[in-house]
Amino acid sequence: MTGGATAVVQAASAGGVLRLTLNNPGRKNAIGPAMVNELLHALEGGMADEAVRCVVLTGAGDAFCAGGDFAQLTGAEGAPAPAPKGDYADLLLAMANSSKPIVARVNGHALGGGLGLVAASHFAIAARGAKLGTPEINVGLFPMMIMAVLQRHVSRRRLLEMMLLGQRLDADEAAQCGLLSRVVEPGALDAAVDEVTRAIAAKSPIAVRL
Repeated sequence: MTGGATAVVQAASAGGVLRLTLNNPGRKNAIGPAMVNELLHALEGGMADEAVRCVVLTGAGDAFCAGGDFAQLTGAEGAPAPAPKGDYADLLLAMANSSKPIVARVNGHALGGGLGLVAASHFAIAARGAKLGTPEINVGLFPMMIMAVLQRHVSRRRLLEMMLLGQRLDADEAAQCGLLSRVVEPGALDAAVDEVTRAIAAKSPIAVRL
């Protein structure tokens, strides 16, 4: 899972930073069982690798993650059926319990399950123009699974408004309600993420261990 042609998560490590890229741009990096499985394996490897000081999570193309991949969830389009290491709830738990900081590089829209990944990260830096939201209610689903990680950052009243109305917030609104650490212009996103990861990598791994 280090950048193979069929990998739905691409992993690359340099300078103490493990970069994980959701690699399903044709479906706006929608997350399904295969992607969850690869993320769980990649995070486990990163936690065990003493050279890794922090993790960056981002998406390929112009989206961070558009939410659940219903084609995979229903078994359509010949979706792969990997031996699962865990499900989406296990992934959120693994991120929340990570001993190394996770930085979400929100390069585009983060919706539904994608917003859950942002909320489960320790830092979240977004490009202005990104939208974040929970549109599941619009197709008859309640986003229960991500509620636990969202309520760590957002007041209950604001959270219910988002979830029950299916609202999409722009990046500045998401930062105001606590979902994002910082919002920058798209051209400044990499520099902003690098600033955080370099600062973490320069410190004692014991000191920054969560």
